[in-house]
Amino acid sequence: MPSMLPARQFSALRLADVLPSCLAAVAGEANPLGLPAVAKAVLVLADGLGADAIRQRAGHARFLATRMHKTSIIDSVFPTTTAAGIATLTTGVEPGQHGLVGYRVRDEAGDRVVNQLTGWDAGMDPATWQRVRTVFEQATDAGIPSFAVGQKRFTSSGFTQAVLRGARYVGAETVADRFRAARRILDEHPRALVYLYVSELDVAAHAKGWESDAWLAELETLDSELGRFSAALRRDEGLVVTADHGVIDVPAAKHVLFDTAPQLVAGVRHVGGDPRCVQLYLEPDQAAITADSLAGLWREAEGDRAWVLTRREAVDAGWFGVVAPEVEARIGDVIVAARKRVAYYDSREANQSGRTMIGQHGAFTDEELRVPLIRAGAFQPR
Repeated sequence: MPSMLPARQFSALRLADVLPSCLAAVAGEANPLGLPAVAKAVLVLADGLGADAIRQRAGHARFLATRMHKTSIIDSVFPTTTAAGIATLTTGVEPGQHGLVGYRVRDEAGDRVVNQLTGWDAGMDPATWQRVRTVFEQATDAGIPSFAVGQKRFTSSGFTQAVLRGARYVGAETVADRFRAARRILDEHPRALVYLYVSELDVAAHAKGWESDAWLAELETLDSELGRFSAALRRDEGLVVTADHGVIDVPAAKHVLFDTAPQLVAGVRHVGGDPRCVQLYLEPDQAAITADSLAGLWREAEGDRAWVLTRREAVDAGWFGVVAPEVEARIGDVIVAARKRVAYYDSREANQSGRTMIGQHGAFTDEELRVPLIRAGAFQPR
């Protein structure tokens, strides 16, 4: 077994509870977040907005910072990557159930790894690869109209079809446009569940780092729009703000080209996951390299700066939640989750554009895992 695991369990309130609680509030039902009954609920998902970043930039985010207390911080999911986090938010179940268990995941039938955000094709049906009904589909059953507000380029993507099915998609380009679109929906419908997606912070973090002026400008824009939107909410309209993960900046000097150590890739057929959460898939029909033996080699080389687990150890530890049997093969035989400020890259890959990223996420650190759960309007704690 691994010598070192993350020291704490996931928080009692989970990212999986957030959107189902919003729907329950519109339906007038009890819910895990204890949200009061409302006619309309808006959930804003700020991609990449970690709780630690809000604390450190509180002077630039007065709306967010003044509403974020110890009780308004929750854990996202493992791995702390957008595909897994948003799918958990919009289905109400953990990655081991919905099946989006990483950024790049093995499609065993196709003998390949597939990008879970942009790699959808005829060989991967969103309606079946993401295995469970969404909260939006549940809203339809309850007679409650649901809407997803985001940039137009995401309207018909495979990822949208996988995680937002059941919602009416409303395209709006700028952050301000999206909040105006959400306000129009509230004005036009007596009951509604609205999901509003903000990608800009995550994009800026990857390109420039979350400590950059570019990221800070996006934070100020979001905070300003949230303040304006919240001030216009009516008595029967509630707002929740959360995120799929936080971000940690990793300089190029901390990139680890793991393939330069041959023993770390011996017997490996596919490399998936993220640079901070690598998932290694072994060659089939061979016994020379096992998950246990490969994990042992990785622990010897990288155990001081990464958690290294076999699939079985990770599943038994609950990292992916309860894992459905048909999802297990999507998880790497060996998982390498960074716990220091490093990122793991395979320099053999033809596309090395990912190595330009500064902001990173995927692993189990507080900066990546802890996200805000901020309530306003009718959901404002009294």
